Amino acid sequence: MRKQNILRMFLFVVFFSIGAGALSVSILCDDLLQYYDNKRQMRLEEESLNQLVSLNADYDALLSQLEKDPDVVDRIAPASLGTEPAHTDAIYPKATAEQLAAARKALMESQSLQSKGPMIPNWLARCSKPYRRVILFSAGACLVLVSFVWFGPAKDQGDQKQPAN
Repeated sequence: MRKQNILRMFLFVVFFSIGAGALSVSILCDDLLQYYDNKRQMRLEEESLNQLVSLNADYDALLSQLEKDPDVVDRIAPASLGTEPAHTDAIYPKATAEQLAAARKALMESQSLQSKGPMIPNWLARCSKPYRRVILFSAGACLVLVSFVWFGPAKDQGDQKQPAN
């Protein structure tokens, strides 16, 4: 009798846990979708914040160089603005439009690879469809009911009173 009660308790826990999990997922599906979307948005915002911090550091370094050496503007301006250098013996590399387009494409690809990451899990995307949520809810409710009806506490046969004649 003891082994039978242990088996009943084990089956009750298994069926009830699976049913409760299915019910929870079907009910909280919208909240889980929102959680993963918020997580993705936060990661994107952190990446853009890191880019802004990097740009600020670069501009601070440039400003400190400008304060230390005022001739830096004369050296940087022709390369930045694309004008001819004031010194005839200075050599500045010139990039062609194809080279600039290739560099821009490579930068965009690296940024798009960084922004991609774990999105919504596949199981959650499948469960988020309305008809699947209804099926998941029904299956979970059935499993919970089955666990209570079939694997609930057993009545002892010796405790039942015999009807008096």
